This record gives sequence, C-alpha cells and structure tokens, in this order.
Amino acid sequence: MDIILSLHSRLAYIVLIVLVLAILNAFLGLVTKRSFGNRDLRLSLFALIFSHIQLLLGLITYFVSPYFSAWENGMGAVMKDSTLRLFLVEHPTTNILAIVLITMGWSLHKKAVNARKKFFRIAVFYGLGIVLLLSRIPWEQWF
Repeated sequence: MDIILSLHSRLAYIVLIVLVLAILNAFLGLVTKRSFGNRDLRLSLFALIFSHIQLLLGLITYFVSPYFSAWENGMGAVMKDSTLRLFLVEHPTTNILAIVLITMGWSLHKKAVNARKKFFRIAVFYGLGIVLLLSRIPWEQWF
C-alpha cells in the first residue's frame, strides 16, 4: 500500500509537469500558427498516458486505502467528515472527470483536420482537466 501511495503521489508531479508542457505547447501552436507535428503529437500523447497511469494508481490506492473501510458506516458518515469526503468522494470523482476531459481532448484532436483545431482542442480540454486536477489535490498532505 505504501509503495503504491508513494508512487501515486510522486507521479502526480510528472503528470502536472507534462500536462502544463502540453497545454503551453498547444497555446504556442495556436499563437504561432505552426503545423501540428510529431513533437506536438508525442507531448500530448505522453500527457494522456501519464494521466491514465496516474488514474490507475489512484484507483488501486482508493480500494486498498484505510479510508475505504469508512463506507461501512454509510454515505452519511462519509459525507459528514471532510477528510473522508475529500478522499472517498471529491478527489476520485473530480479526477476521473479530469481524465475524461483530457481523453476527450486527445480523441477530438485526432478528428480535427487542421492544426489550429488540433492545438485548440488539446489546449482547452487538457486545460480544463488540469484545473480540475489542481482543485482536488490534497495539498496539506501532499507537501
């Protein structure tokens, strides 16, 4: 459990860095009106892959976490405790939604014909995803 939790926490830094790089790259691509090349594709793909790996580690952590047993006391008990609510409801739900948005951005960019639309879809969907991720990081326990 400790190894998976540690890996989940450390990989979060890499995920955030790669997402920021992909978003900045997409905005620069929009502003400079350059073509969408292999470097752009790879950076966006790495952000997607690392995000999905982080999600899988998070799901494993969720189910083996000592917090998970709190569900035995019912939904009311979980929702009344702010720590339990964060780790059992808010953090997983928001982060799954963030990964869905990132995945939608990847999928929609592949369907786009011109580079401007590709960059725009990556920038918007990855951007929305990172905002959601940042909103539900347990900052007090992360540092």
